[in-house]
Amino acid sequence: MTDHDALYKELLRTFFQDFMELFFPETALLMDFTEVEFLSEEVVVDIAGGKKSRLDVLVKTRLKHEQTFILVHQEPQAYYQEEFPERMFIYAARLYEKYRLRVLPIAIISHSRQAAEPEGFGWEVPGLEVLRFRYHRLQLRKLNWRNYVHSVNPVAAALLSSMGYNEEEKLRLKLEFIRMMAQLQLDPARMELLAVFFDTYLPLTKEEEQQVWQEVKQIYGVGGTEVMEWKTHFERYAKEEGKEEGLREGIEQGIEKGKLQVARHMLAERLDPALIAKVTGFSLDEINRMQQ
Repeated sequence: MTDHDALYKELLRTFFQDFMELFFPETALLMDFTEVEFLSEEVVVDIAGGKKSRLDVLVKTRLKHEQTFILVHQEPQAYYQEEFPERMFIYAARLYEKYRLRVLPIAIISHSRQAAEPEGFGWEVPGLEVLRFRYHRLQLRKLNWRNYVHSVNPVAAALLSSMGYNEEEKLRLKLEFIRMMAQLQLDPARMELLAVFFDTYLPLTKEEEQQVWQEVKQIYGVGGTEVMEWKTHFERYAKEEGKEEGLREGIEQGIEKGKLQVARHMLAERLDPALIAKVTGFSLDEINRMQQ
């Protein structure tokens, strides 16, 4: 079973500045990204009322030179939750109660419900608005993926898979994802994280993967480009099927070494061991031994 919380958490922790610059550029301009502190899991659990559930990312930073918390919370992909706005308020209120710092709340809505989501929580009594709490709302399925394919931003590449598209556009999205990745030229650990995230939310059949692979060959050729050099699922697919002679030699020479390098890169970035195991194929015990 896919741990959606872990995937979103790792994406946001790894590419937090890219996330803010992509979706909240005005806020990003006022932030000091040299002072970004991700709060420990213990603090997150405490703020969430003793539950680890879905408090995805909690950041302490400076916004216009004043210390501020940025709370990024994701609503699960599978279902709509009516209490979500109230929960956003409770999390922000508990943060303020404990630390007396400003809180910027951001909600990521990933389910497929098309109705507009609320942007806040509150109540009033006759003659008085008692509470009006608001937060940034990012409703992924209502975003047009075409508006993001020319962005040189890793978060845009990963989240293409969660934006609004129809079945006929799936292969086009995969091709656009590959093209965007070619421009990014990231290290193996970040490459794998983006590829796993994208494939989780836009899975293709083996036949569809093969069709994409043929399109990639026509666009990029068999070898010699960044696309063909990365240790991604495309290269693994080519090896499993015994195809793409131009790729096979490099893969056979270094695939095990490459997996180990990817695992070590991801450990150095303090990514979740369960996610590293899923990406590389190593067992959790093997990952834990690498940490020792």
